[in-house]
Amino acid sequence: MKFQKRLLVVAMAAALPCMGAGAQSVADLKKEIELMRAQFAAQIKALQEKIDATESKATAGNVDPEEFNRIRTKVEASEDSTIASGFKGLKVSGMVDPTYIYNRRARSSGFVFLNNFDGQGRSGEFADGFDGYSYDNSYFGQAMLDIQKETEDGVKWRLTLAPHKAANSATNIGSIVHEGSVSVPLNSSQTRLLAGQFPDWSGYEYSWAHLNPLVTHNLLFDFTIPSYYTGAGIENTSGKWLSKVLVGSIDGVRGRGARKPGVMYRVDYSKGEFSGFGFAGAHSRNSVDSDLFEVDGYYIRGDWTLQGQAGVGRIRNAAGDGSGADAKWWGLSGLAGYKITPRLQALARVDYIDNHKNGGGVYGSYGWDPADDPSGSGFAVDGRNGFGSTGNPARGVNRTALSTGLNYVYSESTTLKLELRFDHASGDVFFDPRNGTFSKNNTLLGGAVVVKF
Repeated sequence: MKFQKRLLVVAMAAALPCMGAGAQSVADLKKEIELMRAQFAAQIKALQEKIDATESKATAGNVDPEEFNRIRTKVEASEDSTIASGFKGLKVSGMVDPTYIYNRRARSSGFVFLNNFDGQGRSGEFADGFDGYSYDNSYFGQAMLDIQKETEDGVKWRLTLAPHKAANSATNIGSIVHEGSVSVPLNSSQTRLLAGQFPDWSGYEYSWAHLNPLVTHNLLFDFTIPSYYTGAGIENTSGKWLSKVLVGSIDGVRGRGARKPGVMYRVDYSKGEFSGFGFAGAHSRNSVDSDLFEVDGYYIRGDWTLQGQAGVGRIRNAAGDGSGADAKWWGLSGLAGYKITPRLQALARVDYIDNHKNGGGVYGSYGWDPADDPSGSGFAVDGRNGFGSTGNPARGVNRTALSTGLNYVYSESTTLKLELRFDHASGDVFFDPRNGTFSKNNTLLGGAVVVKF
């Protein structure tokens, strides 16, 4: 009401001069009108500021100062406790994937979970038994705990534990450490010093089941790349490029005769979240004199996922024909996935390894038992994984694998997997324990429940 009266007074005051406006010019009237408009706007602004101030005081008056101080003290105490306990910057995650595997040619069926890689407690027709590393006992059926910590000065610590199926379980018997590493920033967070034990970083597949769509791994992952590195090096991030290089041991701890360190490296380019490529290599001049190199990439668009890898390698004086020549090979792997629904994905993967030179021999399968050669010539064969000679000791078998499967995301933490896999070799190298014969092919059926946190 007071505001309306004030507005009426202003209007009347504005009207009075107009009654004798005959002596005034139009320009003078415009000036007076503009002046009154400015005064009116200023009064409205002042009134709004008073209203806002009143509301602010009323809101502040509803907060109990004692309650506010109590909450603040509680929050500060909680932060201090977190820092003192070492929980600040700490991240803990884990994964288990009980896996069922049926191997037709090997006449084996059952759950693969925490089986050994080291060959201890060997069984079966071959010396490597059914608890050694093989394509039907690879990096699945695991239990993993991953602990990461970043300190205030930017140092990153990582300890990953995996009983029986860690990266070094086959060589450092009894160890459950998959990765134990530190990353220290140097002149900036973009350049870091690396040191410790690292799982191999070649290819498009990972060690853990929750990061891979199918149950088994591709042939290149299982048989053409190392398992882990131990050493020190540098990591650098520059825009979309990430590169790292290590100097140290490849697939082994320091031992007698290991005088020359190996060199391992990886370079990645990420065009975006949905596409990128990289390459990796590992070169050693110790007891296993080898050169390994691969390139890989990925492309995701809509419901489609495409991944691929190509690799070459050699091991000096490790040819399967026993001549002392080098074992040499090259291989390809490609995977395609299509989202039938947001939760259900159909998958297909094709692998090929050309292993014919000098009687064969790849990084993950060489130095076989000559007594197992199907040709009877006294040369070697890996009857479990399908590597060896074709019957001609100078020519090794080439290997192919085709996998089809489904991947269903049951919940945020649980994934169900099903895979049917066909393996083929260019010679009779898959051993059948039922009748003691060798064949060119094998079939595997796998299923897994993957739970992570």
